Amino acid sequence: MRAHELTVGRTFGVTFDHGEDFFEALSTFCRDNGVRQGYIPSFIGAFAEAEIVGACEKLADPDAPVWAKTYVTNVEAFGAGTLAHDPATGEILPHIHVSAGLKAQSADGRTSHLLSAKVQFLSELLIVEVTSPTMTRPRNPDLYDVPLLTFG
Repeated sequence: MRAHELTVGRTFGVTFDHGEDFFEALSTFCRDNGVRQGYIPSFIGAFAEAEIVGACEKLADPDAPVWAKTYVTNVEAFGAGTLAHDPATGEILPHIHVSAGLKAQSADGRTSHLLSAKVQFLSELLIVEVTSPTMTRPRNPDLYDVPLLTFG
C-alpha cells in the first residue's frame, strides 16, 4: 500500500459541452487553470460515444490488465478519477473510471476504465486540485507495465 496526506488547493465546478471530446476538454481545463494534479470525486453526464476497457473473448492471462476496448453509444455516465502529471511533458495523465448505462438497451450497464468519449448534451464535473505532494503515474515494468499513481 502507498498513502500520502494530500494538500488540496482550489475546487472547481466544470461543465463540458455537447460534442466536446471529454479528454481534450479536461486537458484544456487543466492547462487554462494551471491544474497539474488532483482528483475528480465524481462526474455525471452523457456520452454520444465512448470507448472503455473491455473484452468479449476469453482472456489469455486473466491476471494481466485488459488492453482491449469496447465501443458504446448513447450512454448516461457516472464516474470518478485522478489527475497526475508527466514531469517530462507537463501533460496531465488522467485515470478515469465510469459506470455507463446504455440508454437504448434498458440502461444495461458497463463499468470500466474510460479511454475516450464524446460528450452528448453535457458533462458536469467536480475537480479538486492537489497542490502537494507531486502526483505522477510511472509505468511499473514488474506489473505488466501498468501506470501507477505515486506520491512525492
